[in-house]
Amino acid sequence: MKIVIDAMGGDHAPQNIIAGVVEALNEYKVPVVLVGIQGQIETELKKHAYAKHLVEIIHAPEVISMDDPASASIRQKKNSSITVGIGLLKKPGYDAFISAGNTGAVVAASTIFLGMIPGVDRPGIGCVIPTLEKFSFMIDVGANTAAKPEHLLQYAKMAKVYANLVLDVPKPRVGLLNIGAEECKGTGLEKEAHKMLEEKEPDFIGNVEANEIYNGKAHCIVCDGYVGNVALKVSEGLMESVGELLKREIKKNPVAILGALLLKSSLKEAKRSIDYSEYGGAPLLGVDGLVLISHGRSSPKAIKNAIRAAIREVDHNILAKIKEEASK
Repeated sequence: MKIVIDAMGGDHAPQNIIAGVVEALNEYKVPVVLVGIQGQIETELKKHAYAKHLVEIIHAPEVISMDDPASASIRQKKNSSITVGIGLLKKPGYDAFISAGNTGAVVAASTIFLGMIPGVDRPGIGCVIPTLEKFSFMIDVGANTAAKPEHLLQYAKMAKVYANLVLDVPKPRVGLLNIGAEECKGTGLEKEAHKMLEEKEPDFIGNVEANEIYNGKAHCIVCDGYVGNVALKVSEGLMESVGELLKREIKKNPVAILGALLLKSSLKEAKRSIDYSEYGGAPLLGVDGLVLISHGRSSPKAIKNAIRAAIREVDHNILAKIKEEASK
């Protein structure tokens, strides 16, 4: 097994990327391939102690920035860490690719260079989210903003495989993110998707409203990339704001400070459950390769956990299982 990592992707690359990779090397002992500007990678690696025999460096002199247009950057920067790294997945021995870089570029490069799994028309970015019943898996959260009903059906099939194998859910329930519980609600996309899911997905439980995302009603939540991305970003912003407001109020009151100290372990555990860095990377499902997209602000901890998620996907042979489901 070899995990390929875009060393130049993200707001704090290559420092956070290399630090996270070293943490993963020390904990998981899995071989990694760092793709990017070799001099910068080597400079960062010198700051750490690690098993050198587990690290391979592949020089990629170009960098796709977070602001670069996705399709144009893939064509114009053929020697970027993203294009070179994704290209490695077509070679034997390279099992998964992780990037905290430009999401659009990763999606475009994966679609162009890896191609789609037969039976899947468009890729979807999945996201593990905490719920009152442990975890759910939402797809799509940003790859496909012009979805068709059949795309949502395909997302449901892939999400069930992921929830079953990676999240250990024996019989995942599938819900359609919508503005109401009734099947007549939503735009033409949601109405047609509801009908199609009802006919062809035995574990479909109907519509899921936004206020039900985190209660565990559905293990798999499908939506188009525009709606999913908005829902995800609103959730992230709300959680960060609530956390900051709690800190401000606690500091105003000595009794509240004492209460916070008494609840420190519980608050820490609650914070951990909603921290994106705990889940590391969001899988890009539908392309013919294992690709994970990490948050642009990824900390070393997030990168380490993305590598852990990639290892789990490889160990569970998830790509082959998704292909098998898609072929049906």
